[in-house]
Amino acid sequence: MSVTPLELARVAGRAADDKKAADVVCLDLTGKTDVCDYFLICTGENARQVDAIVDEVRERVSANCGVSPLSCEGREGLSWVLVDYGSVVVHVFRRETRDFYRLENLWADAPRVDLGLGAADAHVPGAAPATAE
Repeated sequence: MSVTPLELARVAGRAADDKKAADVVCLDLTGKTDVCDYFLICTGENARQVDAIVDEVRERVSANCGVSPLSCEGREGLSWVLVDYGSVVVHVFRRETRDFYRLENLWADAPRVDLGLGAADAHVPGAAPATAE
């Protein structure tokens, strides 16, 4: 089964949204870095929700895309969990950690991808408005 990086990012974004992740944002990094094509960034309000979001993303991407992560970092602290799929990197933050690192600001010139989640991926306070693909 072969999926595009964008399809994988969308599956991961829907999985995070289904677990009530806040402020789900997908940044298109193609042409901006060789590290990956997309960052999916979202917030869990507590350690338990961060853990549930990560589990759902991993399960849904595996089931729908046939892909396992290359690595998963941060499960022990559950403040910032990074799930690396190579072309897509999923960042699941606790609110205070996301506010501290402000990845959206570091990649402010990266276009946002509309994941079709409605208001969930439309705006993050202090960040640029969402753009269509």
